Amino acid sequence: MEPNELIERLGRWSVGRGPLYVLLAARLRRLIDDGELPSDTRLPPERAFASALAVGRNTVVAAYELLRTEGRIVRRQGSGTRVAGVAPPAPPGTTGAPVFLHLLEPRDGVILLACAAPDSPPPELAAAYGRIAPALARISGDIGYHPAGNLGLRRAIAERYARRGVPTEPEQILVTNGGQQALSLLTRAFARPGDRVLVEAPTYPGALEALRDEAAVPRTLPPGLDGFEAAVREHRPALAYVIPTFQNPTGSVLSPLARRRLAETAAAAGVPLVDDEVLADLGFPGEETPPPLAAYADTVISVGSLSKSVWGGLRIGWVRAPVPVIARLARLRAVHDLGGDVPAQLAAAELLPHLDTVVRRRAAERRVRHDHLRAELARRLPRWEAPPARGGQTLWVRLPYGDGASFAQTAMRHRVAVLPGGGLDPSGGSTDHIRIHFLAPPDVLTEAVRRLAEAWHAYARPTGPDGPPVAGRTAVMTRR
Repeated sequence: MEPNELIERLGRWSVGRGPLYVLLAARLRRLIDDGELPSDTRLPPERAFASALAVGRNTVVAAYELLRTEGRIVRRQGSGTRVAGVAPPAPPGTTGAPVFLHLLEPRDGVILLACAAPDSPPPELAAAYGRIAPALARISGDIGYHPAGNLGLRRAIAERYARRGVPTEPEQILVTNGGQQALSLLTRAFARPGDRVLVEAPTYPGALEALRDEAAVPRTLPPGLDGFEAAVREHRPALAYVIPTFQNPTGSVLSPLARRRLAETAAAAGVPLVDDEVLADLGFPGEETPPPLAAYADTVISVGSLSKSVWGGLRIGWVRAPVPVIARLARLRAVHDLGGDVPAQLAAAELLPHLDTVVRRRAAERRVRHDHLRAELARRLPRWEAPPARGGQTLWVRLPYGDGASFAQTAMRHRVAVLPGGGLDPSGGSTDHIRIHFLAPPDVLTEAVRRLAEAWHAYARPTGPDGPPVAGRTAVMTRR
């Protein structure tokens, strides 16, 4: 593609804050993700493109390099820079839309351990839909466009927060199409290209993708979030995003003292703090769910969803925040989406009073499956480190050698999908980890581990039971 042709497609890419290379990469990323730059499109050479844009060559080099690390473009000596093929594997330390999306698509015979959500609705949801039918029949004079969400559902969510010790008014609630839309709206509201956003390492890959879509720059926090105050001083972030309860992917839980310190520090510094509570109801039997961060500072922005506790197909999420923030988010949402599915919101409002029953019943089942998966891993792959979780849906597994990205490719060839750890860690770490979920029935988990064991032994020939690799057998290896 000629430089001037690409410049026409870019439009006004330089409008906004942040380094020029970040802004240029953001616009190119959008063109690639929207299909305007199809797979295998050849991009202009760095020097010619920089000259046509009237920027330094280093700007183009840095933008191309950022897109390369995300897996969106490939660069080869002699063949130039091209748009990557469909669903390329993520390089270590990155995550991208192709990786995030292609694992959601079921493939014949592949056991999907990468993306976790209940795969069937509970009977309480069907009953809720049955109860709302008369209410639907009575609707009149309402076109169904409610950018902030159905008022009845907003009341029900507010009442649930109040029962958890966080007094909340319906005006503090925005209903969204799932937790992912909530994160996308918040990123769009608070972050501009080049802005720094504090995140944990590792963290939820969908949050990283939302940040990347706005060309925000993630900066990682130390384990336990002990260095939050120092990170705020150093990076002056536009936003902070944390998962303090049954963290994704580790399953860890932040202590009440650490929660208070985190919320109060963010409030004092004026940093919007997002508390991702999507997994907060997923504790195992006997695990108490700690208070949300909003219990310690009302400036905290809470994100919730029913997709993990009820069913992935119930696209109901929400944001709890101060009223001015909710008003701002509602205006943003109205530009792209005039409102969510009204019947689904009515059903969710009916379901919420019964949510604790659903959660308790499923907690025991999840604990059994968690224990079963760990036992199978210990039996077939004894050198893999799979610490127990206190709740949630996933295990954070450390491989004894190699890297998660290349092993995930081998695992896929053995018809099991796992998520490479590097894609969850913007610091470039966690490359020796994979994330797998334990929601499948025990017999499926047993078969999945059998396939993982086969993949592991194909990944590098062992010298003993699950032993170290033999040189030359693995394409991408990192010896420890």
